[in-house]
Amino acid sequence: MASLATPTLKNPSSPSLSSKPRLPSALSSLHFPPSHHHRRRFLIITASASSNKPTVLVAEKLGEAGLLLLKQFADVDCSYNLSPEELCTKISLCDALIVRSGTKVNREVFESSGGRLKVVGRAGVGIDNVDLSAATEHGCLVVNAPTANTVAAAEHGIALLAAMARNVAQADASIKSGKWQRNKYVGVSLVGKTLAVLGFGKVGSEVARRAKGLGMHVIAHDPYAPADRARAIGVELVSFDEAIATADFISLHMPLTPATNKMLNDETFAKMKKGVRIVNVARGGVIDEEALVRALDDGIVAQAALDVFSEEPPKPDSKLVQHERVTVTPHLGASTVEAQEGVAIEIAEAVVGALKGELAATAVNAPMVPAEVLTELKPFVELAEKLGRLAVQLVAGGSGVKNVKVSYATARAPDDFDTRLLRAMITKGIIEPISSVFVNLVNADFTAKQRGLRITEERVLLDGSPESPLESIQVQIANVESKFASAMSETGEIRVEGRVKDGIPHLTKVGSFEVDVSLEGSIILCRQVDQPGMIGTVGSILGEENVNVSFMSVGRVAPRKHAVMAIGVDDQPSKESLKRIGEVPAIEEFVFLKL
Repeated sequence: MASLATPTLKNPSSPSLSSKPRLPSALSSLHFPPSHHHRRRFLIITASASSNKPTVLVAEKLGEAGLLLLKQFADVDCSYNLSPEELCTKISLCDALIVRSGTKVNREVFESSGGRLKVVGRAGVGIDNVDLSAATEHGCLVVNAPTANTVAAAEHGIALLAAMARNVAQADASIKSGKWQRNKYVGVSLVGKTLAVLGFGKVGSEVARRAKGLGMHVIAHDPYAPADRARAIGVELVSFDEAIATADFISLHMPLTPATNKMLNDETFAKMKKGVRIVNVARGGVIDEEALVRALDDGIVAQAALDVFSEEPPKPDSKLVQHERVTVTPHLGASTVEAQEGVAIEIAEAVVGALKGELAATAVNAPMVPAEVLTELKPFVELAEKLGRLAVQLVAGGSGVKNVKVSYATARAPDDFDTRLLRAMITKGIIEPISSVFVNLVNADFTAKQRGLRITEERVLLDGSPESPLESIQVQIANVESKFASAMSETGEIRVEGRVKDGIPHLTKVGSFEVDVSLEGSIILCRQVDQPGMIGTVGSILGEENVNVSFMSVGRVAPRKHAVMAIGVDDQPSKESLKRIGEVPAIEEFVFLKL
């Protein structure tokens, strides 16, 4: 994994880029300007000056090692199986709350705390049960424990892989019912088979290591995985379509995001090798469960082994759970003695650190920025995130994103321009679309480093009035291939550039082509032969589907030569409409980008 260098500018004397946010020595709060719906209040957490210890409510079972750490710093109240009403009653007396996945920490909990609750610790990775918006509004930091259960989840994935291949669960149930069916439960060998690991993060890479030890050929798909890290353990990074088409076994290790929701569906099952076997110890929602049942019944999928489900617990009469060729476990991925202790220690350290006023690397909310800075940078913050989202979507599958360069064109003096928030939002735009991590000012650099993402910054100093903080932001991704060749600069990087006009972010350059399109809704980019009627042709195709075009801009190198057309749309066109756009003779390439 590549290391993350300290973000640098061409002017290294700027203290604002290298300085880390420090928390004040006394409890204080910062008030921020209104968001779209309400005024948000961010609280910076520090230990009280009083001699009284803070109180930590542990609402679900936590390992003893974690409890011992907590008790050295705080008064610990272990109250399990609280009803929602009981939790709301207790919370007003607590400074911190630790939960697992079974306790819902909703808006009512934060409102009932009366402002005293400073930290919520989620003992595990997912934070679906914590209302992050409400936490942020009430000045409460949320931290999780994302690393301690890595090995346990990987081991469980391998256990399900082997058990599925040899029909262990089915044979066990058969013999316990008094039968002896050796011929019925003949399995398949793992040696020499191809395993596709979808999601090559911590757990995915550990599964790959173990599968290699079993003699399997391992390929992987992950748009952020560095190719050199994969090669180091003998794994080849491939595109998503190649992975699912060539695999004998598929092991899922991606987070559940809008991009991965029901990623395995009727369409993707149809592309798989007949007789493929699937393991899922990630998130239930990444598989369309009804489509999986159909694929099992049709013989496309020979077997499946599942530890997670869209609804947990699943209904007892679930066709998927009851299917003879499906092996199931009740979300046991992190359920080892060692993992439970590790999670307990990791979350206890994060909660204690937050109560002491330290910045937690696993914080998932509450960027701490002065109100006046946030007000001034607000439109540029939105621009930064959207440029990051656009740039990463232009990366071709199988390319590992490792090097990102950000250029700020500004007339501001080095000590009058803090880029931390903008850098964090670019990181957010690049990482969040395919990750379960919530990126903000607190954890942006840490998250980038964990993924081998190196972000460097430079300042392009302009003459003129420093009244506006920025003239433009440019994002470049180096050493990758692009699914839209025109987005490549003369020096071989994916390049997008934008600026703020009348308070609205605009895309102003793609590769070497000048464009001007509002970054609202989504965008279609087309490279075309510059000729009359192209705008009308594409507009008609979209209009027939009632897709509203908000902006359209054409940048060209010269009349009647090549041009790039950028089209802003309010709705996502159907696959058929996009196919028709691609079939227009004068259009040489196109790409649809979600914002």
